[in-house]
Amino acid sequence: MVRKNSQSVVGYTMKRNIKIVVAYDGTNFSGWQVQRDQRTVQGVIEAGLKRMHGHSVKVIGAGRTDSGVHAVGQVANFVTDIDSIPAERYKDALNSYLPHDVRALKSEEVNLSFDSRRWAKARVYRYYIFNGDVGLPHLRNYCIKLRHRPDITALNGMASLLVGEKDFTSFSAVRDGNESKIRRVYSASFYPEGNFIVFHIVANAFLWKMVRTIVGTILELEESGMGVCEFKEILEKRDRALAGATAPARGLFLERVIYDERELY
Repeated sequence: MVRKNSQSVVGYTMKRNIKIVVAYDGTNFSGWQVQRDQRTVQGVIEAGLKRMHGHSVKVIGAGRTDSGVHAVGQVANFVTDIDSIPAERYKDALNSYLPHDVRALKSEEVNLSFDSRRWAKARVYRYYIFNGDVGLPHLRNYCIKLRHRPDITALNGMASLLVGEKDFTSFSAVRDGNESKIRRVYSASFYPEGNFIVFHIVANAFLWKMVRTIVGTILELEESGMGVCEFKEILEKRDRALAGATAPARGLFLERVIYDERELY
């Protein structure tokens, strides 16, 4: 088998760049990124890799999900010096070292220059809103429940204003450290799915708590009888104080990461 830019020289250890697709239940995690004295997804994956390798292995993630946010299609990569495990079986080896609330779904070898974060063209998120009469107990950590049945047409009227390259300061957390608040949103919409209303959004990148603040603001405006005009003003004013509350983390899922620009159009 031909390695993709692997380094193999007599007397040196071969290095391979392994790309993994990861799913996790974010309920008991303080987000993706490693934090001191906190349980994080990146932290437990790196701990598992350290046990496998006998030394520290750095993991790069495509998105830094917040505390309580879930994923079914997070992407990460790391460089390994273990050559005895076929790339497609690396997920199985890694899973044997991971806790039950994190799983590697797929693994493959990629070019050593591949960086899951920098090479990503877009991220896809979904937010789940339960709209049935009685909330099911086993879903309580994976959605929010509304007190009323919203008008999806009204929700989508506001969501349509998000599409394009715009300044999303109004929907960023106060302590967001990004110098630029400009992001490109490729699509944003609400749709029914059984007893759920799902908000689906695709963008090149997101600000801290951006998706959850957008959801919280749109739901508040719709419930109070306001809509497109008020949402447009909030977006254009670039003032976080004008937007609504940030929706709870438990309803948000990182669905997948897009690396091929052709998938965006």
